[in-house]
Order: sequence, then C-alpha cells, then structure tokens
Amino acid sequence: MQDRILIVGAGILGAALAHRLACLGAQVTVVESIAPAALATGRSFGWINASFHLSPDHYRLRLAAMAAHRALAGELDLPPATQGCLWFEETGEGFDRLDADLTALGYPVQSLTRAEVARLEPALANPPERALFFPTEAAIDPAALTIALLNAASAKGATVLSGLPVTALSTAGDTVTGITTRAGPIMVDHTVLATGTGTPALLAPLGLTFPMLHRPGAMFRSQPLPPMLSHILVTPRLEVRQDAQGRILCPTAAAHQRDSSTSLPPQETLLAETLRHLSHLLPQADIRPDTLRMAERPVPGDGLPAIGPVRPGLSMVVMHSGATLAPEAANLLAAELTGQGDQPALAPFRPARFWG
Repeated sequence: MQDRILIVGAGILGAALAHRLACLGAQVTVVESIAPAALATGRSFGWINASFHLSPDHYRLRLAAMAAHRALAGELDLPPATQGCLWFEETGEGFDRLDADLTALGYPVQSLTRAEVARLEPALANPPERALFFPTEAAIDPAALTIALLNAASAKGATVLSGLPVTALSTAGDTVTGITTRAGPIMVDHTVLATGTGTPALLAPLGLTFPMLHRPGAMFRSQPLPPMLSHILVTPRLEVRQDAQGRILCPTAAAHQRDSSTSLPPQETLLAETLRHLSHLLPQADIRPDTLRMAERPVPGDGLPAIGPVRPGLSMVVMHSGATLAPEAANLLAAELTGQGDQPALAPFRPARFWG
C-alpha cells in the first residue's frame, strides 16, 4: 500500500518534495492556502549557488543542490540555467578571503581583471578592478520551476489543492494524523510542513516554539529590455540579473544573502534607490519599473535549514534559500519518508535542535 503523504505549502520546497515523492510511488496530496508560488517563492531572485554558505555542512548541502538542479533540469526537459556569476561585492581583504576560502574548498572560482570583466559584460559601466567569476552558478525562475514540478507530480498521480487554508494540525496523542481545513479534515499517514513563515503558528498548538528571524525583502523587476547582461552580478549595492524575457531583476535587501535587516524603507524609497544604483551600473539602459514585490523571507532562527521529523506523523522543510536547496532537500527528505533510512547530509539540519 502506498504511503499517504500530505504536503502543506506549494512553494518551491513543497513542489519539489511532491514531485520526488510521486516519483518514488507515494500517494501525495499538496494543500496550498493561496496559490502555488504565491509568496516567497514567487518573489525570489533565483540565484543557485554555494559561494554563499554558513558552515561546511551548509556548503556541502548547497553544492549538492546545484548538482540536483542540473539533474532536475534534465529530468523535466528544462532549458539549461547556467549563467555564471561575477562577484565584486567586496574589495581588498574581503575579496581575497572569499577567493582563498572557495579555492580551498575546491569550488570553481576565477579571479578576473577589470578588462576581463569588461569583455564578459560590455554594457557594465565602470567595471570593478577585480571580480570573482563562479562559472557553475545559475539563475532560475523559481515560480516557473514550482509550476513545472507540480505538473510533473500531478502527472504521476499527486493531487494539488489550492486556495484551501489549513486551520490546524490533527492529532491523536503525540501523533499528527493530518490537517483540518475549512472544507473538512484530511487524514494521512504523514504530514510535511513546507509552510515557510507560517510554520510557527502551526507548531505552537503542539507546544513547540519554532524561532524564525524577521527578514523582510523586496524584489524589483523591470519592464523588458534588449539583452545586455549575460551573468549574475553581485555588486556592492545590488544583486542583478536579466531574465529570459529581458527583465532586470534585483532584490533590494541591504546586504544580499547575509542581510540582517528587520525593517525596510518605504517602497517609494526602495524603488528610487534601486533605480539609482541600476542607472550607475547600466547608464545606457532605459530601465523602467514593472513591479516591486514585498515578501517575508523564511529564515529559521539560526539561519540554517530545518529539515526532517518533528513529531510522529509530522516533518518539516523550512529554509532560506529554498530556490537553491529545494531539489536536494526534496531528494533527501523523500528518501527518508519512503523508508530509505536516515540521510546523513540532513543530520546538521534537524528541527529538533530548536527544542531538544
């Protein structure tokens, strides 16, 4: 008999897990309160990398996730995503330190001169004196990948229910037996929370406090432009890329993936600052705003992913950045949920570290 597994949340993490479980023969239902990729996933920059990491274990998980993305693109017949990244966020000692650290890890990295940067990105005004080039890094459209994953899961028998808010987890003693919704209960063998910032509220009635950092963010998207950027750029002010539709994308967080801001300026200020920085980078471009979309990034209390069992019948998969980690997190958790044993790569990221 197939395992009946319910996934709460249809962002990129829930979608990737639904697809992998369906491939492994599980009976999968996905419940989403709004619509797929409606929140953080649909407002993500989509940079796939391991050059940013918080620990050796986190680096290894991110590196494996980059390979998992490439495998998933082949599996779903998606276009290749590799663009490479030019990083010049820091200079001097900060630049040299990152170069040395990544080189010691064996990560593909090259130090480029100003002339080499200019050849790679001729539209870039005032190229930096030096930049680090990460040739294997990529960017994806997380919302589009989420839809592709859900469609692939549905083709293998998964059920996706949108617009159905979950009001509570159902329990029998210490065991979670499913969920309650406004349309009634859904009873299953195992429930997985892929609920981002909504996770603490669902766990609180179980007597569990799941700490999350308050990390608001905003994603700028321009109207389409002719092709002008070929790589992801990580500058002192912005991360910037151009997507397949010609739109310039950049998150407006103050310190990129290391951002620790708990508040943002008014949207008008954010928009003006973003356009000013972009005009400095690309002065010849007629960059016109399309959207500036706000989002709360789902960052667990220590910044690291939370993946695995919570209580009997309940697991969770909550993290930032899901855009990078989703395929590998799904591979590992799906293996555990279908009886393939504990996955050592997940040992440092168990949710139990928050409540013992």
